[in-house]
Amino acid sequence: MEIIKKNEISMTTKHDYDRASELKAFDETKDGVKGLVDASVTSIPRMFHHEFDKDSTSSSSNSHKLVIPSIDLVDIHQDPTRRKIVVEKIREASETWGFFQIVNHGIEVSVLDEMKNGVVRFFEQDSEVKRELYTRDPVKPLVYNSNFDLYSSPAATWRDTFYCFMAPNSPNPEDLPSVCRDIMLEYTKQVMKLGNLLFELLSEALGLDPNYLNEMRCNEGLALVCHYYPSCPEPELTLGITKHTDNDFITVLLQDHIGGLQVFREHSWVDVSPVPGALVINIGDFLQSGSKSCRSKSISCKLL
Repeated sequence: MEIIKKNEISMTTKHDYDRASELKAFDETKDGVKGLVDASVTSIPRMFHHEFDKDSTSSSSNSHKLVIPSIDLVDIHQDPTRRKIVVEKIREASETWGFFQIVNHGIEVSVLDEMKNGVVRFFEQDSEVKRELYTRDPVKPLVYNSNFDLYSSPAATWRDTFYCFMAPNSPNPEDLPSVCRDIMLEYTKQVMKLGNLLFELLSEALGLDPNYLNEMRCNEGLALVCHYYPSCPEPELTLGITKHTDNDFITVLLQDHIGGLQVFREHSWVDVSPVPGALVINIGDFLQSGSKSCRSKSISCKLL
């Protein structure tokens, strides 16, 4: 199929398929994947079709036995013994998984819920409002589009995204979407505080002074990346996000109740089931010596 303009669709045959034109037409609508869903498409455009290899779809009985480590941060400031136990759990999880889930991390559930709601409010605004923000210019204070690598990837993924750099230089609040501006600022403040704590614990896990990574300024920058995955009429043909690693120090990742995050472990993709109030921590490429892959459907807050 080829997208002609806005949400008008016409059929093409295998022999006259023009991928470049389809990508361009889709991008020029400035409506993203949400626009296709709003147009009630029953089959997804060919540009979203993925060729699945064994690695990307494999699962085994062993994968069902694997569970991402969950770490409770309760009382780590008051109880030195408890803190040592947590540090050891973080060390082990970081070495063996590159991922772990944290609870009792200090960010109120109400803040997490409002952040998720704010993202939904942004993407469910009228198309005319969102089109004003749609851009592929990476220097804009807020970048909203569908597939940052739309023109270079083998296949597009079924998601729309907006992101902005919240630190070290805070954006002008007027440059942030009014429907989620306040929660973006509050969530950033809370995640920066949590990031400082995580870098302390990771420093201790490495056998270093607690301030080591923070003094290296690993905690200085933060990018807020918000993904939206509307319902797909042919989910077997596409993905929300392809396998990847994160090129940062750590990612603090918030899932909604639907989930979808998977991590690659022992030759299998392992589901990371959503836990109310929990955050998933991904050790990024800058901090780990090896590489671990992930594919996710989530809001991510990256500490760069």
